[in-house]
Amino acid sequence: MPANHFSQHTQQVLTVGQGIQQLAGPAADASIARSWLRCLQDYQLDPAQRMAPTVLEHSRVLESRERLQQVLEIAGGEMTNLHQQLSGSGHAVLLTDARGVILNSVTGDAERKTFERAGLWLGADWSEACEGTNGIGTCLVERQALTIHRDEHFRGRHTGLTCSASPVFDAQGDLLAVLDVSSARRDVSRQSQFHTMALVNLSAKMIESCYFLRRFEGQWLLRFHLQAEYVGLFSEGLLAFDGEGRISAVNQSAMNLLGLTRAALLGQPVESFFDCRLDELLGRASPQPSASWPLRTRNGRALFAMLRGVPRALPTFNRPAPVAAQSTQQPWCMADAALQNDLRRAVRVFERDVPLLLNGETGSGKEAFAKAVHQGSSRAAKAFVALNCAAIPENLIESELFGYRGGSFTGARKDGMRGKLQQADGGTLFLDEIGDMPLALQTRLLRVLEDRLVVPIGGEPQAIDVRIISATHRALDERVTAGSFREDLFYRLNGLVLDLPALRQRTDKLQLLEHLLAQEAAGQSLLLEASARQALLDYHWPGNVRQLRNVLRTLAALCDDGCIRLSDLPAPIRQAQALPEPVPNSVAGPLDDAERSALLAALQAQHWHMTHTAEQLGISRNTLYRKLRKHGIERGEQG
Repeated sequence: MPANHFSQHTQQVLTVGQGIQQLAGPAADASIARSWLRCLQDYQLDPAQRMAPTVLEHSRVLESRERLQQVLEIAGGEMTNLHQQLSGSGHAVLLTDARGVILNSVTGDAERKTFERAGLWLGADWSEACEGTNGIGTCLVERQALTIHRDEHFRGRHTGLTCSASPVFDAQGDLLAVLDVSSARRDVSRQSQFHTMALVNLSAKMIESCYFLRRFEGQWLLRFHLQAEYVGLFSEGLLAFDGEGRISAVNQSAMNLLGLTRAALLGQPVESFFDCRLDELLGRASPQPSASWPLRTRNGRALFAMLRGVPRALPTFNRPAPVAAQSTQQPWCMADAALQNDLRRAVRVFERDVPLLLNGETGSGKEAFAKAVHQGSSRAAKAFVALNCAAIPENLIESELFGYRGGSFTGARKDGMRGKLQQADGGTLFLDEIGDMPLALQTRLLRVLEDRLVVPIGGEPQAIDVRIISATHRALDERVTAGSFREDLFYRLNGLVLDLPALRQRTDKLQLLEHLLAQEAAGQSLLLEASARQALLDYHWPGNVRQLRNVLRTLAALCDDGCIRLSDLPAPIRQAQALPEPVPNSVAGPLDDAERSALLAALQAQHWHMTHTAEQLGISRNTLYRKLRKHGIERGEQG
């Protein structure tokens, strides 16, 4: 920042501290002026001071992440989706705890250093008391969604940032976390942040709702809204109650719809507020409700509701569900014949304790496939534990994977922490993006796989019974050649290698589209216009199933009349239909024809096994996929 701009900003902040009212500039906003005054008078901060951020020590970051483990698991996918919606470049998506300490971030590799120079480190404390007026800290104080744009920051060193933040509350109305999107781009205007702020707020509400639903899985859960089509969406009211009908938790939307405070609702019989006896209400319950029904409040307000739970008339609470029945409620769709065959093969070898290595593009459904293998195996009733090796900072992954003994280092919890390997004991450990695991941990993981013993940090060896499924979008053989992945671990993990198809290569795109739309509609009746359906089917989906789900979630949230039309689709999908048809391969020349024929011959000789085909042709798997896209070769095509 130029020295004169820095000094002007400092003077502007100090002028507010002198009680001089600002008619223009950042402090003309009363909320900014209040925050600057807090920083000067309550926290005694200096806007010109160029101090480094306050960063918590490793053990305290681990403790904070463990306390918010469920929130972090839920938020991880939303943060990735949000980053993709913002086109990624120049944005950092951050999640902090209720103190303003950064616990997770999603950003592009190219921008990571930029944001670290700005102080957006894992473990950095961005409360107002530490960093002055900023998106995270001021959101914590104001308890509402807000944007802090460039010169609105208190510290001069932060005026290159624009931050939009939204609070995440728990069922008691206490702050759980803050979701923030920060940008260091110079061309970001305050007006352009309206769209970003809306997306951040929507994502925060989704995290809130998902956390509520998971937190009260064991209780009856009433979901309601004024309009039937909004039941199941983030704006719905959520009310949890116990077996005696007493209310144990409500969200803000429920209080707004009922016109009552949390204190007036908690602990009270649910039938006190609805014109319906408890046994009638429980009789309408369903383990997976898909349709809403009319429900009136005691003061006559008409609502629509769904009740999650087992109907009282069906006394099945204590009856364990048979493993076979679990497959009837699968959260995934695998109607593609090649995928079904891969799944059958995977379950067979998995039952013999053969490790699985899943290859596939980012977002192609590797974790869903791994869960399907787990559910189809004899370990279905045991734990399925997932660890994304790329999403966890390198300095934390060892503790996450192996755990630690109490008191093993300064600040460690007295009772220690169980790592993912111990959590998966008796079940399945899914190591996503295994290609990004640090070399030192690869050595330790190999030892665990060989000895079947895990050694927590500072602890003694413990026997474990765990089966491994790993996945990557990288070419591990190339990383072995480059020296960034251990060759012995590579051969230990690839007992059976499966190449999962990209979404554009799947033959069940229509079934998958309908399956995902039904999930995202959450009971809402949605009609997909024929032209919109065809546009979705024809799109090339570079982000695969994850991108498709994200688009459908947005369409469901914004649909007002129950019909999704072509005009509702994002511009890139609509515009893709207008692109000219690709020139047939026969026109491209004899060399292209020869290459296409050679590729098909090699694929058929290797039964469409991508890794073996790439080895036969002497190219990497990534190069092979590029050539398949170039020639328009679809999975299973005959030469």
